[in-house]
Amino acid sequence: MRAFPSNERHLAFAVPGDLCTPTGGYRYDRRIIQELQQLGWHVDVDNIGDSFPFPGIAQRATALAILSAVPAGCPIVVDGLAFGVLPEAGALRSRTPLIALVHQPLALHSGLDTRQADAFRDSERVALAAAAHVVVTSEATARILIADYDVPAHRVSVVRPGNDPVPAAPGSNDDVVRLLSIGSVVPDKGYDLLIAALIALADLPWRLTIAGDRTRDPVAAAQLDADIQACGLGDRVTVLGAVPVERIIELYLASDIFVLASRFEGYGMALAEAIGHGLPVVSTRVGAIPDTVPAEAGLLVPPDDTIALAHALRRLIGDPPERRRLATNARAAAAQLPTWQDSARLFAAAIETIG
Repeated sequence: MRAFPSNERHLAFAVPGDLCTPTGGYRYDRRIIQELQQLGWHVDVDNIGDSFPFPGIAQRATALAILSAVPAGCPIVVDGLAFGVLPEAGALRSRTPLIALVHQPLALHSGLDTRQADAFRDSERVALAAAAHVVVTSEATARILIADYDVPAHRVSVVRPGNDPVPAAPGSNDDVVRLLSIGSVVPDKGYDLLIAALIALADLPWRLTIAGDRTRDPVAAAQLDADIQACGLGDRVTVLGAVPVERIIELYLASDIFVLASRFEGYGMALAEAIGHGLPVVSTRVGAIPDTVPAEAGLLVPPDDTIALAHALRRLIGDPPERRRLATNARAAAAQLPTWQDSARLFAAAIETIG
């Protein structure tokens, strides 16, 4: 059994797979861990397997063995991608406090059939009942867990993702409006909806860049490529795949509008980053997005509504003064966003509430 230095606050952090996976959820985990360490915490990171949220019997047993090896009394944070399908981990709660980190309820991911969604919902409800505390990344997710998963409000802490200081985007220097969308190529992100909406805007001068991991769902990635070609947009849409942070910043700075056609977001870190750069946002009114994107900084439309999405994009592409107004408002809103240091302090406070 492992031991931790007795003179440090210590914590085990269980991650499903590679902590460097290029998604918002894993980036949240990385930054929180880094900032907790800066605050003096000893954080022991455990990779409990990359098959979650669909673990096999062997992977499930391995994950439980790793969690069982954590010293008694040491708090364990378990990322929700795994926690929700490990209800048997509740057997550990008598020896060590379990903290669930829920980025998004598993049942709300797109692409699930009714049976899968129901199974996820039932499993996650049982698992959360055993958690000493639950950390969520948005008020929207907190409301869902309290209303639909029977989690008492006093056991839920909202710790929004932090933000780094970033420069304002000057925008493009020609007559072509640069659209940017960032997020893994998975059904949740609604890239199929975005491409469908853009078909109706062929008369306008725009270019779209999509940046996001293409390996998580190869079927979705292949479908995106097929949609782009079938719609005749191959010369106007660039799909980059996952790119390093430095390149992401360059993309923000070269863009005029940030667009994300998500079917659900537990927070929307890319949306907050776009606001930080002063980009006007076009997105969907679903999940935590209305909390993340202030009304004065963007246009939100109903999810799965390509007509409304196309209308919002047409409005901004054709109205530079309106884009500038929303951009100014976005930068003002960015000043109110938490830093990663703020977020880590709130996360630490949530852990400390359970002793």
